[in-house]
Amino acid sequence: MIRKATAVWNGSGKEGNGNLTTQSTVLNKTQYSFNSRFAEGVGTNPEELVAAAHAGCFTMKLSFVLNEAGFTADSLETKCEITFENGAITQSHLIVKGKVPGITKEQFDASVENAEKNCPISKVLNTNITSEATLEQ
Repeated sequence: MIRKATAVWNGSGKEGNGNLTTQSTVLNKTQYSFNSRFAEGVGTNPEELVAAAHAGCFTMKLSFVLNEAGFTADSLETKCEITFENGAITQSHLIVKGKVPGITKEQFDASVENAEKNCPISKVLNTNITSEATLEQ
């Protein structure tokens, strides 16, 4: 399987702007710029997209890990915080809340750790990955 995205940039790094389009067209000429990346401009930025990819990948992997252990989540919600410092992504922090009938906190934490280490986006990121998990009753 190959997934595709295209970036187009016009102008200088600081004054220019660009757009991103994904194969699925969920992003379709979505604007990004210096301001959307480093200030509060309108549009997206690469780090935000990495955070979305990591949160989505991790959450789906956690669902599979739970299924393999005999559990089905009623709900899983993951927030991903990407730290971008000195021109590099230095950390990805996953904050997951799960409602999983019949599971113990220890089983849930072990499943979170498994998913954190084994989701494909975790494997591709060359950074410190951490997580915190809350099991809701």
